[in-house]
Amino acid sequence: MESKLKELLSFCSENNRVCPHPLEWEALWSILCDRKRKGMHWKPHRPLILSEWWQSSIKDKRRRLKEHLRWAYEHEIFDKVDAFIRRLSEEQWYHF
Repeated sequence: MESKLKELLSFCSENNRVCPHPLEWEALWSILCDRKRKGMHWKPHRPLILSEWWQSSIKDKRRRLKEHLRWAYEHEIFDKVDAFIRRLSEEQWYHF
């Protein structure tokens, strides 16, 4: 795994961060290019927001965010996503 991706994943868990709050997470997901709908599902999966927010665990939320960051890395938009993530204030993050 690229060191830049590892660094961003580490940043995303500092200060007990879990994932961006729903509005910010939806904005992040909209940046991801090459999204594809397959039946009722998306590749990559949509953020765990709306009703899924309350039904998903901290582990689930972190796993989904990690999926989005890997997608960005594999689809050559990592720098844009990295900048977006790092611009978020602590209030825009969900913490445990």
